[in-house]
Order: sequence, then structure tokens, then C-alpha cells
Amino acid sequence: MDLGLAGRAALVAGGSSGLGLAIAEELAKEGAHVAIGARDPQRLALAERRLKSVARGQVHATSVDVLDAKAVSHWVEDTAARMGGPHVVVTNSGGPPPGPATTFALEQYKQAVDAVLFPAICLALAVLPYMKRAGWGRLLFITSETVCRPVARFALSGTCRLGIVGFAQALVQELGDSGITVNVLAPGYHRTPPVERTAGPHVESGLVAMAEHIPLRRVGRPEELAAAAAFLASERASFITGTVQLVDGGASVIG
Repeated sequence: MDLGLAGRAALVAGGSSGLGLAIAEELAKEGAHVAIGARDPQRLALAERRLKSVARGQVHATSVDVLDAKAVSHWVEDTAARMGGPHVVVTNSGGPPPGPATTFALEQYKQAVDAVLFPAICLALAVLPYMKRAGWGRLLFITSETVCRPVARFALSGTCRLGIVGFAQALVQELGDSGITVNVLAPGYHRTPPVERTAGPHVESGLVAMAEHIPLRRVGRPEELAAAAAFLASERASFITGTVQLVDGGASVIG
């Protein structure tokens, strides 16, 4: 299936590892020019080499802190100058600490909003003028399953990531028939470094325990989420906007 991504410029935040890297790799395989951003220069260098080994277009890695609005703006400008676009933009950041709602003070809620909600809004606002000029764009917000079902031990995540859903759906109404679609991906457990750390010292048995509440009886593979992201980023998905796409192996069905 031709997704119509060859020659498109894609910008992926948090693209040096985990779900972000998997999405960047899928887009690179589809022929998109891919710019990844993250903070750790060493992990970025490794990710850049990995992407170049499969890419059909350009690949560029930039050390950028998504909490720094000026740095994000510069990253977008530089990507546009190097590759064109950006046409496809994936917002992605680490999650806040786990814990029930009443275990956190107000300051910790503010910190979670600063770390998760505002970077997504900042990046979207920075790229939208470029997408509007191109008359084509795909905004993908990576959140988590907590935006679809409450998980008591992830209160901060659910609180700030639900704000991303509200922002994304407001954009859909404002953008109308501009050619720009906006969708939210809500992954459940996928085998990424943070999930492996959560699984504990005995990773394999920990992952098996995690999968007990998943009907498919396993955690997801990052490339499975990436496949969904690539489709939503494609020309084929031009009538899909304003959605929240769960990729959780059916966990939300049984709670």
C-alpha cells in the first residue's frame, strides 16, 4: 500500500528511543524525510544511524529540549529549511511520575502540565503556520491509554494528557478543511525502555504479569503503534481527524 509519504517532511519529538524512534523508523521506511529531536546527543546519534540504514529520504537528528519554546521554534525553522514542510509532526514526551491523585501536591500537578501538556501545544503551534502554507499536514499527539480510561496509579498522566485531547479536538474545529488532520494516539503497554524498567528486575516475567489484563496476552511492540501512526500520517487517512486511537491490545475493554 502506497501511503503517499515519499518526499514529505516529518518531525518527531522524542525520536531517539521507544515509541518515537519506532514511528520515525516507519516514516523513514515509507520514504519521508525524517527529523528527530531529543535531549541526549549519544542516543540521538545512535538513532540517526539506525534511521539512515532504512531511510529512503533525508534523516537529521537535533538535540532539543521540548520544554524550551525558543529551542522548539528554532528546531522547526531548521527542519523547514533543510527538508521542507514540516508536513507530518509527532508530539511525544516522557510521562510524569506514577501515583494516586491525592499523593501529589499542587506544585507537582503544575510540573506535570509543564512537562507534558505545554510541550505538545508549543510544538503544534510552531508547525501549524508551515502546514497551513502547504495546505497539507498531519498532527499526531502521542498520549497514553489514560486519556480513554482512568488508571488510579497514573493520575498525573491522565490529568495532563486529557488536556492534549482537548487541545487537539479544538484544533480540528478551527482548522476545518485546511488539509490538516489532527489525531491522538493512546498507547497501552508497549515494550519500550520505560515499560521494561516498570516490569522490574525480572523483565520477561514482569512483562507477562503486565499482560494479564490484556486480551491479547502480551504487551505491544513499538512497531505496531508505529504502523498506526504511519497510516494516520498518510494520504490514505485524509478523512480521519479528531480521533483518539487506542492501541492497547484490547486492555480498555476489560479494564
